Amino acid sequence: MTTPDILCIGSVLWDVIGRANAHMRVGSDVPGRITRIPGGVAMNIAMTLRRFGLTPALLTAVGRDPVGDELIEECRLRGMITDHVYRSEDLPTDRYMAIEGANGLIAAVADAHSLEAAGGKILRALAEGPLGTSETPWQGPAAVDGNLTLALLSEIADSPAFRATDLRLAPASPGKAERLLPLLAHPRATLYVNLEEAGLLLHRPHDTSRSAARALIDQGAQRVLVTNGGQMAALADATGVIEAAPREVMVTRVTGAGDTFMAAHIAAETRGETGEAALATALGAAADYVSGDVAT
Repeated sequence: MTTPDILCIGSVLWDVIGRANAHMRVGSDVPGRITRIPGGVAMNIAMTLRRFGLTPALLTAVGRDPVGDELIEECRLRGMITDHVYRSEDLPTDRYMAIEGANGLIAAVADAHSLEAAGGKILRALAEGPLGTSETPWQGPAAVDGNLTLALLSEIADSPAFRATDLRLAPASPGKAERLLPLLAHPRATLYVNLEEAGLLLHRPHDTSRSAARALIDQGAQRVLVTNGGQMAALADATGVIEAAPREVMVTRVTGAGDTFMAAHIAAETRGETGEAALATALGAAADYVSGDVAT
């Protein structure tokens, strides 16, 4: 059995994305393209990690339905380890649907109910082997997303199975950002959020990534990265704050950009990059993604 470089824990589903070149508003009916591709936060992170040469294992829930079988095969073809995926007989494979226009994301609906219903079953390989146990915990990195329930994220925060894990945390969306609060002060956690998500965690908005990152550290976070679209991004820890600006690009898509940024930063640090260099690598990968220069 192949040993993974990193675990991706959370949402793996089908993304159904409608994209149009026109500016859109509520009620718009315009021509465009509709695609169905493997997605979900954990999956998006895993795909970027593969592009950087890492081998991720997926810990998620996928139904034993035809679309679930298709999804597992797509994951395998893309070089991901699926041996530890929880396959449910009675839960359907999750889906995400979004509409994007020239002015960005118009609306989205995430149907991750099966992942939520599966709960701790997706972590069996970490509690009972072969990836780890409470006595011999997983010691590598693990990307965890906010599609998991608050109860399961709270369990991860206190679990001995994660006491040696390099935790990398990402909200699934602004609406789920506060689910990560139990893990905010975990001594081995790095938090990746955008400016809106940071404001929700702080219970007050901030004008810049720098101020939000600093405030999260003051609130107990160990290390945070805050992005703000095309504006300055910030990395903060107890030693201070580092800032960098993404390069200007023509935006052709937005869904998955934050996940790409996070995965690229993890990959950069795995290669030994630190500080400004790792942040620059992550911003460059995100810029390539939103400009359409990276295939999905």
